[in-house]
Amino acid sequence: MQDSLARLATELVALDSRSAVSNLAVAGHIEHELRGFEVERLDYRDAAGVEKRALVAHRGPKGGFALSGHMDTVPETGWQQDPWSPRIDHAGILHGLGSVDMKGAVAACILAAKSVPAHVPATLLITTDEETTKAGARAVAASALARSLGLRGIVVAEPTGLVPVRGHRSSSNIVATASGVQAHSSTGQGTNANWALIPFLAEMREIQQRLRQDPALQDPAYDPPFCDFNLVVDNHGTAVNVTVARATARIKFRASRSLDTAPILDAVRAAAGRAGIALDIAREGRPPELATDHPLIRLAADLTGQAPRTAPYGTDASELQELAPCVILGPGTIETAHTPHECVAIADLAAAVPVFARILSAGSA
Repeated sequence: MQDSLARLATELVALDSRSAVSNLAVAGHIEHELRGFEVERLDYRDAAGVEKRALVAHRGPKGGFALSGHMDTVPETGWQQDPWSPRIDHAGILHGLGSVDMKGAVAACILAAKSVPAHVPATLLITTDEETTKAGARAVAASALARSLGLRGIVVAEPTGLVPVRGHRSSSNIVATASGVQAHSSTGQGTNANWALIPFLAEMREIQQRLRQDPALQDPAYDPPFCDFNLVVDNHGTAVNVTVARATARIKFRASRSLDTAPILDAVRAAAGRAGIALDIAREGRPPELATDHPLIRLAADLTGQAPRTAPYGTDASELQELAPCVILGPGTIETAHTPHECVAIADLAAAVPVFARILSAGSA
């Protein structure tokens, strides 16, 4: 099993499926592995017109549990080695972009689904654009096949060290755009968009400080207790001797279920209005959160011997919970995810396969 797992994981890592490019090649490779399953292809084009595909695969009777993972990865920022030349070192560690987040886990899900007997319902929900818009998960949540199955629960196989995560935050993705007039900066003829953006950013800094300092805006059930309010500023490649025609600020605002985000988002809108800049806010689904005594959480805790916890990040569960309750449970740790040192132990992937198979088998009870 470890040999099959290492083969499939390395084959998936070798296929470039960053969120900005098409994932059709990796989707086709996964579908090839699922002979004997009913497969529904969910094709769409993203906002940039790039062709994408999510997959729903099922074998056996209806009902039971599903295993879910995503095919896309973050960009290759900072990588010194080829991120799509996966290697397994002498310690059995798989290195490569997407190895832990989360192509290795997708391989483990596939092997687990293929390993259970035919009388056990086995469902796979394989998404894309998890790292950006969650569009693949929304397509899966609306899938005719998935909705027909009457799923009892979904395991979202993100890297948790096989510790059940019962709840996490979900994002409001904020994009603020200021416009100027491009010109040679020495002529005095242009208008630099940054000057319009700066007052807005000053107010965003105040919001970020409030989120970190005001206990009323925090959730002690999470570590850290304060929300993520992360800022990225982009001048779109403008040279230093050119006035900036477009300045964009992107903010990822992640909050748990207990926080009412409306006042914060209203403050963002008001700040954009005062600065005279364009604003777009795209909200993900409601933050998923199950009680510690929920049957799915109890099942995951019993099978792993680990107490459930919460997590500060977000996953496809924010959208997939429309199909069924979700637990986040997968191999490896998040420590190297989104870094140029991404890796996962093959042994950790292998340890997840029987856990996933037992969860699927519990669905036939």
